[in-house]
Amino acid sequence: MSNLIKNGAIVADTWTLVPYPAIDETVQKQAGKVVQFKVTGTEAASPELIAQVQIPAGQVIVPLTVFRARKDELAPRIAAGEIGVWLESFELVEDLVASIDDINTLPLIAYDFPKFVDGRGFSAATLLRTRYGYKNELRAIGDVLRDKLYFMKRCGFDAYQIRADRSAEDALASLRDFSEPYQGAVDEPLPVWRRHARA
Repeated sequence: MSNLIKNGAIVADTWTLVPYPAIDETVQKQAGKVVQFKVTGTEAASPELIAQVQIPAGQVIVPLTVFRARKDELAPRIAAGEIGVWLESFELVEDLVASIDDINTLPLIAYDFPKFVDGRGFSAATLLRTRYGYKNELRAIGDVLRDKLYFMKRCGFDAYQIRADRSAEDALASLRDFSEPYQGAVDEPLPVWRRHARA
């Protein structure tokens, strides 16, 4: 059964996420501690690894580095609406925006949450929706759990690939955890005191 939530329902996934080939990554240490998150400016993949990525037919979601490096090769499929892009948590939304004339040419942008505690995707989603006017599907992938779905929705995500070991039905219910948001956000710009007239 599908673990994809979109438009308030569990739906079949027609897109294929294209990963990098498996490699052995060295563990980074800083002051004796393992560094859990890559930082902005870290290379997502080497040119050799990007060249090795196999892109199947059909609707596919490719890594940002692959999209940028192989855009000419992918141009006919981009025009046909078959190419989506996924960003890793340390990659900048601005790099994606700079690599394409009209961001709404992309039918889908996915943002990878590598760990439950990495919240950079919330800011990225807000930027895509507000500053850059992205209108199409914005999907959360990776360590996507029930607890954060409502807040992801508030920031502009409208699709959620629930982690494989969790229940999509349970996660779907979390989108209704709160009946009335207090603050303004992407999904409802007006705060509650501007939406309700006082007597």
